[in-house]
Amino acid sequence: MRISAGVEMLQLTARAFDQDIILNPTLVWNNDEAILIDTGMPGQTDQLKEALGELNISIEQLKVILLTHQDLDHIGCATDIRKKSNENIIVYAHGFDKPYIEGKLPLIKTNASRMSNEELAAIPDEIKYLYTNPPKVDVDIVLKGSQVLPYCEGIEAIFTPGHTPGHVSFYLRKSKTLVAGDALVLANRRLMGPVKQTTLNMDQAVQSLEKFLHYDIEHVICYHGGYFQGCPKEEILRIKEHIAQGES
Repeated sequence: MRISAGVEMLQLTARAFDQDIILNPTLVWNNDEAILIDTGMPGQTDQLKEALGELNISIEQLKVILLTHQDLDHIGCATDIRKKSNENIIVYAHGFDKPYIEGKLPLIKTNASRMSNEELAAIPDEIKYLYTNPPKVDVDIVLKGSQVLPYCEGIEAIFTPGHTPGHVSFYLRKSKTLVAGDALVLANRRLMGPVKQTTLNMDQAVQSLEKFLHYDIEHVICYHGGYFQGCPKEEILRIKEHIAQGES
């Protein structure tokens, strides 16, 4: 889906726990650069290749991967992409999630060693393999906080911890687009806060949403749910109020 010139929301389909899901990585590009924000589940490289091909961009042309966080549905194809790019691609991620992304520590939410035999038995076989053999990729450049990256007329990394310790969202300055990662989700055409069941620190995640209020945002891409156009500031204030009421 074309968001604006040089910004495309990709759609990858997957099946997990007997449900069809759609994941939404983002491609940002110009004549000289092609940047992919998040990479889908392991095994979705062919889908990525097809989606990029429709834009006349090959995987080999990708220069940068920006990872919002460590979850396997975000880092899944990063290693395959790196192999296809002859190792020239640059991978960015926040330092707090780096050891998990690189496989030096097990992914927090899908760590098989922390699960009981009953919990493991309840996981479908195609997913269970990923719990015991998680994807990993080396991180070349560590994000330490909010900073501007020198690509496509400015991509600002916004440190938005909570969903994971090193969760990062990205603001595309030229198109005024927020790539929220899992800091926000879209459901029934409304922005919602991060999913409580998969968010490690909900209080911190809600506090992180306040950072979005300081940006001039016209478009929002949620990794789960897709594209939102409207007034995200009003939606974020509503989310914060709703969560606060729920806690009281």
